[in-house]
Amino acid sequence: MNEQDFEIKAKIIRETFNDKRKIKYPLCENFENTCGGENIFTTEDGQVIDLELFIGDFREGELKKYVKLAERLYDKTEKHVSIYIICPDASRIYVKECEIQSEANFTIKLACFNENPAQLILNVIQEKLKNGEMLDDDDIFAILMIPLMCKTDNEIY
Repeated sequence: MNEQDFEIKAKIIRETFNDKRKIKYPLCENFENTCGGENIFTTEDGQVIDLELFIGDFREGELKKYVKLAERLYDKTEKHVSIYIICPDASRIYVKECEIQSEANFTIKLACFNENPAQLILNVIQEKLKNGEMLDDDDIFAILMIPLMCKTDNEIY
């Protein structure tokens, strides 16, 4: 992840989830093999933040997946874990807020945004190209996901 991507993700964490903790960069590489790693950050005091983009309806199965991820991250660090999930406002949320029984110390927060995710991705890609930056694998994957993010009446991308 380059510095610009890091700053964008840190801003999303601060503004969308009102998280004022100082986020460290670079990512902790020891998370990458077991937990994904590309959107996992640590704070100054070693707490963990995972930023996820979810497309689709949010059901109990998705919640269970994120609980397992939070528990794995907690087992590795023994520090509080925050899982932040962003989804489009067209997503339906079928899970109610509840307390989850676990020995791990974590929170899971879900935020829906009304901006078109396809347009956001295109804006980031266009900015990178304008600045003469190379697109990385994450950028290419994001471009490939654009048709899945669009509502059928808005597939102009």
